[in-house]
Amino acid sequence: MFLEQGIKPENQFWKYLLGSVFIITASFVGQIPFTLAVLYKSLQGKQAFPTNNTALMKMYEPNITLLLVMISFIFAFAGIYFVIKYIHKQTLLSITTSRRKVDWNRILFSFVLWSLFSIISVLVIYFQSPDTFLYNFKPIPFLLLFLIGTVLIPIQTSTEEYVFRGYLMQGFANLARNKWFPLIMTSMIFGLMHILNPEVEKMGYIIMVYYIGTGLFLGIITLMDDGMELALGFHAANNLIGALLITSDWSAFQTHSVFKDLSEPSASFDIILPVVIIYPVLLFIFSKKYNWKNWKEKLTGDITVTEKIN
Repeated sequence: MFLEQGIKPENQFWKYLLGSVFIITASFVGQIPFTLAVLYKSLQGKQAFPTNNTALMKMYEPNITLLLVMISFIFAFAGIYFVIKYIHKQTLLSITTSRRKVDWNRILFSFVLWSLFSIISVLVIYFQSPDTFLYNFKPIPFLLLFLIGTVLIPIQTSTEEYVFRGYLMQGFANLARNKWFPLIMTSMIFGLMHILNPEVEKMGYIIMVYYIGTGLFLGIITLMDDGMELALGFHAANNLIGALLITSDWSAFQTHSVFKDLSEPSASFDIILPVVIIYPVLLFIFSKKYNWKNWKEKLTGDITVTEKIN
């Protein structure tokens, strides 16, 4: 049902390529304020122009950096809306869910479930190895982080979900006329999008198992549930709670979080633990709560096209 909403004679794949270019361009436009801010500080002679992502992220105080970085996602989301409405003649609802309206209870359930798991996990690790953590809490910077994060991080995560689990998933469905190809392609692209993250440099390419596996998990819950609501809630919780709870010098973002991880990152079983154990448990919980059936058909079945494309 969800993928079929994007299957239309006029939705030929070249339109998705065009739309993707437009969305990427909108994102680049949204990066102009950050670029100007970096150029300003460099020209003022206060700091050398950054030559890598780590130096770039440390040009400004973490809350200001977070605010500047998040602006690009606002532009990208506006680009998604424009592309959906004017290139594909669809509604935003049609790439969000197959239901008559967005099910906010699903978003909330997924958000709360993953938030609780994330908080408990961090606390368990902290009490097991307190020497590897620094208590980093500062009331005013944390409050600003909370305000910026609760507004802008869900926009960031929702933008990514609309691109991958909504727009591109329906786009690849138009191309392949089946469900497994969109699932695999969006998972791979989502994972590869993170390949320049500093975590990859520190831990090696083994961490791509986590990124691609996360994309696969988000794609599965979208197809099984005929909508993105669960993926929207999970992704927002993952990034927001992560930003509020823990930071490190080697992560993509440094924030005024409660804890700072002082350990040296290394690739171990905990990298693939979510993919092989935790995500299957979440799939089981979601499947029982929402009575999912016909897994094979929903994840690998063909899409029947009733209208002939000219």
